[in-house]
Amino acid sequence: MVKRQKKVLSLIVGIFLVGSQPAEQVQASITRADKVVVIKSERVMKLLKEGTVVKSYEIALGKEPVGAKAQKGDKKTPEGTYILDRRNSNSKFYRSIHVSYPNRSDLENAQKYGVSPGGDIMIHGLPKGLERVGELHTLINWTKGCIAVTNAQMDEIWQMVPVGTPIEIQP
Repeated sequence: MVKRQKKVLSLIVGIFLVGSQPAEQVQASITRADKVVVIKSERVMKLLKEGTVVKSYEIALGKEPVGAKAQKGDKKTPEGTYILDRRNSNSKFYRSIHVSYPNRSDLENAQKYGVSPGGDIMIHGLPKGLERVGELHTLINWTKGCIAVTNAQMDEIWQMVPVGTPIEIQP
């Protein structure tokens, strides 16, 4: 009985201490990724900290996942190195983090062929009204070129990936 009382008391004290910490201290305990790597052929996104994978997610990509995005409307997810440069907390896809596509190389390639490179590539959650689909969304590639995760996963990514984080999207 004494052991059980000690455990309960420890739990109560622990809850009290966590609940009484300033927000900055709670936030400081969250691992911040310093790089995001997407491997399209594996349909996986990895969050890295100093070269070590700290979190990994199954993802859905653009409807035409093979090859790099070349122009607006091709439904391909880009390939290359970009920056996660802004956030949208009120996206029609729950939350989203913008990928800095097109980069200089993408623009030059599109210009060479006389096409628009497109844009608005995001890491995002699920569309409003379809949240209940959950992880089943990864059974098919369904986006117009974005990288999709569940809303719960997007919440984790939102906390772990600050604006300015590089993202490398591999074939």
